[in-house]
Amino acid sequence: MIDFFIKVKQQEAQHLPFVIFKKPNKKKLVGFFQKNDHLYFAENFKEKGFVFAPFEGSQMILIPKAESVKWETRMPLYEASFNSGIDKINEEDLAQKAHFEALVQKGIDAIHQGVFNKVVLSREEIVALPNFDLVKVFKKLIENYPSAFCYCWFHPKIGLWMGATPERLLKANKNRFYTMALAGTKIGDDPENVEWNPKEMEEQQIVTDFILENLKNIASEVAISSPYTLKAGSLLHIITDIEGVINNHSNLNQVVEVLHPTPAVCGLPKNVAKDFILRNEGYDRSYYTGFLGELNIKEFDKHRTKSDLYVNLRCMQVKDQEAHLYIGCGITKDSNPEKEWKESVNKAQTMKKVL
Repeated sequence: MIDFFIKVKQQEAQHLPFVIFKKPNKKKLVGFFQKNDHLYFAENFKEKGFVFAPFEGSQMILIPKAESVKWETRMPLYEASFNSGIDKINEEDLAQKAHFEALVQKGIDAIHQGVFNKVVLSREEIVALPNFDLVKVFKKLIENYPSAFCYCWFHPKIGLWMGATPERLLKANKNRFYTMALAGTKIGDDPENVEWNPKEMEEQQIVTDFILENLKNIASEVAISSPYTLKAGSLLHIITDIEGVINNHSNLNQVVEVLHPTPAVCGLPKNVAKDFILRNEGYDRSYYTGFLGELNIKEFDKHRTKSDLYVNLRCMQVKDQEAHLYIGCGITKDSNPEKEWKESVNKAQTMKKVL
């Protein structure tokens, strides 16, 4: 463990690209440490390495397996320990609140006008970080969010990103794949005793229906689970598991194109909702609500390759001694702007509590 984080510090000091991560409910830490500072890209999903893709655009950055050293280590036992969090409301926060509520109302109005059925709207919040230590923050992420995909990703030509996301975009072994439909958010720590209201259930069903409809031409043997509740830190989400087989005439790239961006981070119809987001949010999402993960990495014990990709939620970008937090909410016809603001504040605590 000590050697693993010494390697991270060395890589950071040398301004060389790397990614370290822990998968949901796993005890293993994995790192890919690139041996040069070149900017590589994934173009056809046949590459091998770790991919980092944006919400909008084709700049899918790759830390190639062939150009990297892979390290693995087991996590020691930790006790979860949060800071108190940064949650004081000041004048700037109140201005953010007014702006976000106006944005949400604009989205609700568009839904009532028949422009789209759902849109996911987000905001950026900036927090000062005068004494940021990426190893300390990453350790808090993995301590406090055991059921999330926790990561720290760095490239000197792009920047530093960290997150603890509850949503898997896609897992694939050869031609068999698994994905999920995720929507709805509540504060809580008891997934067995939570009640979801009709707005939240509708939002989740919209996501599920979209995925099933768009997979039918490129996949077969598609099966789904009943909706259930997933705990991610102090938040609860509704999940439906979806799996199937990629058809012989289709490929992994096509499945990713169907899923990304998911309705859980964009909306439906996807292209119309995405256009609304780009025109109205007022900031560049960049790699927030993009995706990241292993691409065609060989499993040593099973002698086959796999891809394991996650949606980049509950994340932040660290630059110039500041953390840029990104928080989004799913908007439907029954949404309430003030409640959506409160939900975004709750979601922001995921990152604030580890700073």
